[in-house]
Amino acid sequence: MRRPSVLFVGQAYYNHWYLSRRLRELGWKADLVNIDPGHRGHYHGEDRMLVGRSRRDLARHLAFFARAAREYDVFHFANAHGLRFGDAIHDFVAHRFREYDEIRWLKRLGKTIVYTTNGCLDGVSQSSFRAWPWYPTCDDCVFRDRPDVCSDARNLAWGEVRNELADYVALLGGNRADHNVAPNVHENPWVYCLDEDLWHPDLLIPSNYRLGLREETFKIYHSVGNADTRSQAGTMRNTKSTHVYLPLVDELKAEGRDVELLFFKDVPNRELRYYQAQADVFVDMLTAGFFGATAREGMMLGKPVVCYISPQFLEQMRREVPQYAEELPVVSATPETVRDVLIDLMDHPEKRAEIGRRSREFAVKWHGSREAARVWDRIYRELRAGTLEPSPWG
Repeated sequence: MRRPSVLFVGQAYYNHWYLSRRLRELGWKADLVNIDPGHRGHYHGEDRMLVGRSRRDLARHLAFFARAAREYDVFHFANAHGLRFGDAIHDFVAHRFREYDEIRWLKRLGKTIVYTTNGCLDGVSQSSFRAWPWYPTCDDCVFRDRPDVCSDARNLAWGEVRNELADYVALLGGNRADHNVAPNVHENPWVYCLDEDLWHPDLLIPSNYRLGLREETFKIYHSVGNADTRSQAGTMRNTKSTHVYLPLVDELKAEGRDVELLFFKDVPNRELRYYQAQADVFVDMLTAGFFGATAREGMMLGKPVVCYISPQFLEQMRREVPQYAEELPVVSATPETVRDVLIDLMDHPEKRAEIGRRSREFAVKWHGSREAARVWDRIYRELRAGTLEPSPWG
């Protein structure tokens, strides 16, 4: 009997990589194709790479596409505008037929198409996202006035084609508006998974990654990927709230607090975890209303995480995954309250320890790669059988 099979096309940070490895343990043929030539140091693995636009690249990519169409049942894509087998095939098809017809051909062959969203611009207009209470985070974003990256027209056009092509769209914390309100768009925390063994509270730290700070120093971890391109010119104002944390830590130091901000940018993730493991607390976005990979990594390491959690986000989660909302251990804060929140955690180590313990349990349950594989094994099978229940957002 033929094994069930899934091909992950495009990196979803490291999430799809670890999901594919765990699916193999459950008997799946599960492979990942990288179609992004940049940021390879931030990815954790690939089985094949499809990049380039030359005629030779196109011939090679088409041959792989034809073979993949025979070998795989499920095709799982990721990232806005990323429903493609690399640029060469996409451009070739768009020029001769309709854009994305290569994906439509897969659907005509009976293949299941799955997609993982990434970021606030995935299926939601900028206008809708700006209206999400309580603060227009777009005002802190360098891409607010970059229609080539984010605009109402661009975001909505992508959401329309995404929902047409994908049988299942997975998101977590996306604004439920525009094309994110559809029967095929599901809240799915498990797809944003990480290896619970790689990020472990008892992680052994190599000596060359030791920070050299006193054990008593309260260490606040904060990071921004591609910080220079994601921050407003001449400042550190960005959607990650760096512009709040930098002066706040300086203020705490001026008051005599033994505290340090562990601030990193553009460090490969496999190395970053050694610095993360030495922190007392993680701090993340204070206005967006939800969290991303940094917070999940912190929780998996058993650290308290501070981030603004919008009541609207929790209400969204309750409609489809109520336990996730009830068990979420993230400490919510805004720019106005984060100072008091951090001082409270600083002064109560027993509270930090308890939140850290719950954070690890939560992360293993909802974002651990082993549990993610079990959940996705069921989802893929139900999609193939046509028995999966539609999203309550339809």
